[in-house]
Amino acid sequence: MLIKLPNMDYPGEKLLSLARAAREAAYAPYSGFRVGAALLTTRGLAYKGCNVENASFGLTVCAERVALFKAVSEGEREFAALAVTAGTVEYCLPCGACLQVLAEFNPQLTVLMGNSRGEYLERRVAELLPLAFRLSPVRNRD
Repeated sequence: MLIKLPNMDYPGEKLLSLARAAREAAYAPYSGFRVGAALLTTRGLAYKGCNVENASFGLTVCAERVALFKAVSEGEREFAALAVTAGTVEYCLPCGACLQVLAEFNPQLTVLMGNSRGEYLERRVAELLPLAFRLSPVRNRD
């Protein structure tokens, strides 16, 4: 599959390969569930992320958010696709928290969810989280 960008096409398999490479850096001593993600900007740049666990489980950060936060910290705001894999037979779907954070930037973001057989599912964030939370504009309360 080719991901259409303004001035180029980007192979989805390449993005999944970056996600598999990112998975190698995962810090998952508690669950053993290692996840890698790769986020593609509309400018054709890719940012990798892996999950980072913590003994205080609520402080754990998923690979998808690590990739997104790295990109945002570098000034990126427009994203075309995300690949995520855990090296399992089942497809690796982003959790609800990751989907909510991704929806903030692009509800139509393409998500490639890979498995250990090299197969993947393709969905949009809005399909995976159809009722994402949105803040209403703040109104004058006078």
